[in-house]
Amino acid sequence: MKVRTGAVALAACLGMATPTYAEEVCEGQRGPTAAKLSIQTTGVRSSKGEVAFTIYPDDKRRFLAKGGKYARIRVKAVQAVTKACFWLPQGSYALAIYHDSNGDRDFNRTLVGLPAEGFGFSNNPETRVGLPPLSSARFSVGAAEKTLSVQMRYLR
Repeated sequence: MKVRTGAVALAACLGMATPTYAEEVCEGQRGPTAAKLSIQTTGVRSSKGEVAFTIYPDDKRRFLAKGGKYARIRVKAVQAVTKACFWLPQGSYALAIYHDSNGDRDFNRTLVGLPAEGFGFSNNPETRVGLPPLSSARFSVGAAEKTLSVQMRYLR
């Protein structure tokens, strides 16, 4: 009885002596055929709401289409830089992000149809009029970890 009590006390002491840190939560399955895609979006105006990071497969019909996503993760918005990550199989993808500042889980638009919330795409393509084509947002994931940096854009 005393030996078991001593072992429990020792284990508790060792557990307290070893600091624990929250592991980064990534969307997708970690495995031998998946690589980590880390994303940081810069220029986030406020810490209100969340930022939605959506991965699309390399398919023109699915890019930005309702129900066309491959994966999505929503994270608490952090002013200036918000980060997210995915575990993805090797291949080609595109990324779209938006700052859902009011937390309604919808990409809000103005009365004339312009984005009312911040947005961005992989490769930071120009989006003066309309949405970018898949070809300008396409990126590849290989066997090694990849990092993307996306600039958040606000039109108002």
